[in-house]
Amino acid sequence: MVPLTRRAGGVQAYKLVIPAGGHRLAPEPKTHEGYEWLYVLNGRLRMILGEQDLVLAPGEAAEFDTRVPHWFGATSNDAVEFLSLFGRQGERAHLRARSTKEHPADEADDADD
Repeated sequence: MVPLTRRAGGVQAYKLVIPAGGHRLAPEPKTHEGYEWLYVLNGRLRMILGEQDLVLAPGEAAEFDTRVPHWFGATSNDAVEFLSLFGRQGERAHLRARSTKEHPADEADDADD
């Protein structure tokens, strides 16, 4: 686990690497306060989330309340790398796209192209 942020409070970012062979470990789901968003960079991530047994591939993401029992592992002989955003206070990570209707000046710029 490599911390990517170094400030107290708020959402914290981490890069996690689970080495090859991690799929052989018996899942031991844990719970704690907070909310987590993760994104798979390389490999395939096995994720136990409550009653669900999921596999996430590169480019896939998950978002969940960490009070739900959860566990992570690799699914094969390859390592898995993923990014995690974690907020102890229950903050959620959201992606927002800017609407062109909200910024008419941008439309004028596009018309010139």
